[in-house]
Amino acid sequence: MEVSVIGNPQTKKIYRAELTYRELGFRFGSQVISGDSRNRVSFLTHQSSKWKEIKIRSSPRSVRCEAIVSDQAPFLKPTPNSRSLESVKLFVGLPLDTVSDCNNVNHLKAITAGLKALKLLGVEGIELPIFWGVVEKEAPGKYEWSGYLAVAEIVKKVGLKLHASLSFHGSKHPEISLPDWVAKIGEAEQGIYFTDRYGKQYKDCLSFAVDDVPVLDGKTPMEVYRGFCESFKSAFSDYLGNTITGITLGLGPDGELRYPSHQHETNLSGAGEFQCYDKHMLSALKHYAESTGNPLWGLGGPHDAPAYDQQPCSTSFFSDGGSWESQYGDFFLTWYSSLLTSHADRVLSVASSAFKGTGVSLCGKLPLLHQWNKLRSQPSELTAGFYSSGGHDRYEAIAEIFAKNSCRMIILGMDLSDEHQSPASLSSPESLLAHIKTSCKRQGVVVSGQNSAASVPGGFERIVENLKDESVGVDLFTYQRMGAVFFSPEHFHAFTVFVRNMNQFKLSSYDQAVEGDKAKTMSIGSGTTGAASLQTA
Repeated sequence: MEVSVIGNPQTKKIYRAELTYRELGFRFGSQVISGDSRNRVSFLTHQSSKWKEIKIRSSPRSVRCEAIVSDQAPFLKPTPNSRSLESVKLFVGLPLDTVSDCNNVNHLKAITAGLKALKLLGVEGIELPIFWGVVEKEAPGKYEWSGYLAVAEIVKKVGLKLHASLSFHGSKHPEISLPDWVAKIGEAEQGIYFTDRYGKQYKDCLSFAVDDVPVLDGKTPMEVYRGFCESFKSAFSDYLGNTITGITLGLGPDGELRYPSHQHETNLSGAGEFQCYDKHMLSALKHYAESTGNPLWGLGGPHDAPAYDQQPCSTSFFSDGGSWESQYGDFFLTWYSSLLTSHADRVLSVASSAFKGTGVSLCGKLPLLHQWNKLRSQPSELTAGFYSSGGHDRYEAIAEIFAKNSCRMIILGMDLSDEHQSPASLSSPESLLAHIKTSCKRQGVVVSGQNSAASVPGGFERIVENLKDESVGVDLFTYQRMGAVFFSPEHFHAFTVFVRNMNQFKLSSYDQAVEGDKAKTMSIGSGTTGAASLQTA
């Protein structure tokens, strides 16, 4: 199998790279892959209870590309109101655990080989998740950037751009926690975490209600985040504005601006639950209720909202004419959503101040909460904190915050289509995405895109359709994320076709350098059969 890429829009080219191999070793996640076989890096993926082995081969020699003409490269047909995608910058996310909690770069050689393959394909850059719990792990103000600096240097040498995601949250898969010293505080002061009505805590990010409360060793979370940003700016000063072109600020669970309304990852059939039961949220609710002359409304969240696994209309709160439309519903939802928007404003303001004049663009990430959005109440959005009273646009208020802080908005789910949603979910990702993009356009907010976490049918085609939409020009798209599945023969071929369809490839002077036998190649093939291989550099 050969990889086709585009150099000139009028000339379809397939670049072949010839190689001399050398042995590489690689460890991916919890699986250790030995270097028993020569000249390869191995990935293991689990499919249907069988492990499939993926091999990457590389050599230290530089690239020599031979171009041949091909008329078999598939392209998507232009659509009405479509635009050229040559100006859209394509980034690819690195694995979440690229840097371990001991500040070692995991699977370094495999990542380096993968970056060189992406460079040859014409990818603009790489997104690097940088976790608070890795950098400031041991003690407040004690930062360790060495692992992430090593990755930045590799990206620079390969000739790619870097987008840094500053993540003030943890992750369950792979397991990445908040800093150890924060966890110790959380054990003694459990009110720092989001809590549902059953008392279950969400420990992968801090409650929005403690933003300005000195709960972290005498400092507020905003003060700690500011120190983190300032330290990052100092440590990466040589990369800012040249290699590093953008920074995304973590705004909540998984870095997204939302409440962790779904704490049961395996069951998303319901609309989620309100996360307002930690002591600081309850205190804020009580104060707000008293200030509006309704003290009894400040005793807790809605009593008639459904549980995690219940259908939205199984109780009265989200039903037509239910509590969400009452005076009490407006009171509660207005307060609940105000903490979300205030949190976004605080974090983006901290970042805007810290990175002013560095030449990097700032971004925040917004989820696409499309499940149940055909219901009038749109319950998945309400439990996640998106609401606006009086019929106003709930996303316009968010866009205003982004515009105020000169921040771009990354919208997830640009690979989702209505036709692949279950009719029972009453979901329309296409209409919701159009709604959010329109809100951003009204406020002058630049939109960037990202795909959803899991691969979906027709995802690449849907991404291209969204990027070609002239109504709101998306100038940057991040595809998530590198790893064993990404480099599997089936997926990597589909990704290559996707890049080709974007007409993005431009051969750099770095790649054009041809010096006799200074050839370098990579082979990404199938497992033990060795039948299919992907040749690139």
